[in-house]
Amino acid sequence: MTHSLVEVTDLVVDFPVGGAGEHVRAVDGVSFTLEAGHALGVVGESGSGKSTVAAALLGLHRGTGARLGGTVRVGGTDVAAASAAELRRLRGGTAAMVFQDPLSSLDPYYAIGDQIAEVHRIHADVSRRAARARAVEVLDRVGIPDAVRRSRARPHEFSGGMRQRALIAMALACEPRLLIADEPTTALDVTVQAQILDLLHGLREERGLGLLLVTHDVGVAAESVDEVLVMRGGSAVERGPVASVLAAPSEPYTRALLAAVPRLDGPRPVRGAAGEQAPRRSRGSAPDPAPQTPAGPDSSPAGPEPADVPVVEAFSLRKEFGRGRRKVAAVAGVSLAVHAGETLGIVGESGSGKSTLGRMLVGLLEPGSGQVRRDGVEVTGIAGGVQMVFQDPVSSLNPRRSVGESIADPLRAAGERDEAAVRARVEELLLRVGLEAGHYDRYPHEFSGGQRQRVGIARALAPRPRLIVCDEPVSALDVTTQAQVTALLAELQRELGIALVFIAHDLAVVRQVSDRVAVMRAGEIVEEGPVDEVYDRPAHPYTRQLLAAVPALDPALAAGRRRTRQEVFA
Repeated sequence: MTHSLVEVTDLVVDFPVGGAGEHVRAVDGVSFTLEAGHALGVVGESGSGKSTVAAALLGLHRGTGARLGGTVRVGGTDVAAASAAELRRLRGGTAAMVFQDPLSSLDPYYAIGDQIAEVHRIHADVSRRAARARAVEVLDRVGIPDAVRRSRARPHEFSGGMRQRALIAMALACEPRLLIADEPTTALDVTVQAQILDLLHGLREERGLGLLLVTHDVGVAAESVDEVLVMRGGSAVERGPVASVLAAPSEPYTRALLAAVPRLDGPRPVRGAAGEQAPRRSRGSAPDPAPQTPAGPDSSPAGPEPADVPVVEAFSLRKEFGRGRRKVAAVAGVSLAVHAGETLGIVGESGSGKSTLGRMLVGLLEPGSGQVRRDGVEVTGIAGGVQMVFQDPVSSLNPRRSVGESIADPLRAAGERDEAAVRARVEELLLRVGLEAGHYDRYPHEFSGGQRQRVGIARALAPRPRLIVCDEPVSALDVTTQAQVTALLAELQRELGIALVFIAHDLAVVRQVSDRVAVMRAGEIVEEGPVDEVYDRPAHPYTRQLLAAVPALDPALAAGRRRTRQEVFA
């Protein structure tokens, strides 16, 4: 009897909760098969059970207290019945996994090549020299330049995209028949994401690998797989050929998931009256700053404020890091302006200088040269009226303090001493961002990722700022939660007339929320203008390159783009 490469029948996974023997169901009766050389995308929101299914293929739940039902066969091996020795042979030999975060999957103390060689020696009876040669071979195969030299580098010496390539190389070391990729491109910018997806596609064609791709990004699935399995709440709600499911989904949940995906070719939300501003100055027409006395952190412009004075202006901002020959200009002479009620999107790849620029606009970093003005007055350091929303709400919230207390911090820092007024304001803000007043006394770990980001937005709103800089505020969220958070920001901006700077590597999200967009590369703004103009008629080759790398929901279009990229880099 011929078996499929992967056979999953009625898989059930229950995780223990509390100490009374109670369990919660994470996967409920999921079944599917995967043939050699084919690719299946498992798609769903956070908490849908998709990563739990992927882990079950390698028996990673064994010893965790989880209860499993149903059957899982990989390469003919019954995973539940396999001995410890059989599981070791399965993991790496028959099937290998590529995880989302390469930094947590790689040992920071050892060279990349040594780590790959060690994996190879576990599964193959070879000498150290042969294992090292194999490590160099697979690093070269996944596109690491100068693989012999780079194999001696440690993980921190690799960029995010190169670390992910190294993880794929490690997975390939023992020539597995199945590659399981769990959110392999979530933290990467669009051009590196496209390269990784092209690499996975090439490996499938070259080696006949089966690919199970776990992702919350429907566009990534469209680029990469033959079939798609949509999960919700631990159950499979729809499965079929990717082109059919994306073009004509049969289930309401799948339709809702697709509707939440930001698209370059879809309609943009109508901007409210607060976002309809007079024509802006372009980057090139910002005047040279007139000499004036620097204002203190609490300074405000003397006299009435002219209606057309930007909330924030940057003049020839420059910031360098490092010393001597290692000195790098993270931001190299950037000028821009943002008005009340306006959103400026800033896009670019990792290392382009976006976050450094954002931190200078709010005063978290001092410019090496240049000037920041708020409401027409030069400022240095952190001043009133500005707030920042960070990428990772987990690291920006104190786990030992309730979310209410974290939101209250800016109010107390501004001098508010009436605790009843503080609590009332925080409860009002919790309601305003879609949470509950009673959430004041809860702690960050009790919230989902999207809810924690809402807490971060509430904290930014607390002191009634004129400017909020959002640094990758939705990059770690699934598409439906992304849509909720971006809609919330747009609604708050319309109501409050605040200026927003929205920093992101996801060009489709930026198009949804921005009035104007600035494209950054190597510390400089290479193109700036109204968002529709820049997206529909990009003038700079780099902007065109970024837009061409955005995943398309049409598999045929995605395949054509992949062929074009292969021709360019051939």
